[in-house]
Amino acid sequence: MSVDTRFFRFDTGQVSLNVAEIGERGKPLIVCLHGFPEYWAAWEGVMRALAGEFHVVAPDQRGFNLSDKPQGVDAYRSKHVVTDLAALADHLSPGRPFVLAGHDWGASIAYAYAFAHPDRLSHLVIANGVHPALFQRAISDDPEQRRASQYMNRLRADGAEARMAEDEYRRTFNMLSGFSKTGWMTGEERARYLEAWSRPGAMTGMLNWYRASPIAVPGVGEPAIPSPIDDMPRESFLVRMPHLLLWGEADEALRPATIDDLGDYAPQLTVRRFAESGHWILHEQPDAVAGAIRDFVR
Repeated sequence: MSVDTRFFRFDTGQVSLNVAEIGERGKPLIVCLHGFPEYWAAWEGVMRALAGEFHVVAPDQRGFNLSDKPQGVDAYRSKHVVTDLAALADHLSPGRPFVLAGHDWGASIAYAYAFAHPDRLSHLVIANGVHPALFQRAISDDPEQRRASQYMNRLRADGAEARMAEDEYRRTFNMLSGFSKTGWMTGEERARYLEAWSRPGAMTGMLNWYRASPIAVPGVGEPAIPSPIDDMPRESFLVRMPHLLLWGEADEALRPATIDDLGDYAPQLTVRRFAESGHWILHEQPDAVAGAIRDFVR
């Protein structure tokens, strides 16, 4: 068994991705998707804990760290990112269903892939991420989530790149600590994040995920804004495979309303709650997250 992290480049047909992998190829595959403002190493502790039984793979998604950073907002719409994932999964596990795990924006892509390719997944795991239909409903109807999501408009605004990069990315680090505890952010981790964020074009690529999203975020006290998600049929949002939700309850970015009624869309749902963890549950409790995934997949 190897717990060393290996890296390879993968050309999806649209972009070239930097991909980290741990564990032996040929073992059951788990693909792990990170969110903002992270990169593949968001999953590193979980990956190491799972390496004995699984082949665990985590790409830098397009726009992040060492992966390509295509120009223009349209390049970051979910259909293109799902295409990246589909190509990578077909390369690593052709014809064999695999486990897909996502956190934050990675959860959004994991859901989108699950909706579009249900036969390719044996299990879907989401860690502090949200189902798009429930997220839009919560932003529209729940005042607490509406307030918590106002940062999205700031990240979509012109000039957000410069603001997030000022003073050695002070606002970006503050956003991390505002979402939940960051005791895991050691000096070494901080240096790794600074390196990832400072790569040419990275902050624009990362912020373009927000700009490309169809999620509508009205201001506090304003009327709801129509979103394309509202007009899509319910069947488009069904999770047709066993689904595990790992939920750190101290999450300040995603409030409880975002997971209300998830079982209506995912009939094979299992929920594991972590009272002392928050949005960065992957860093706070990597061994517990890995154990929950292992038990669920078994």
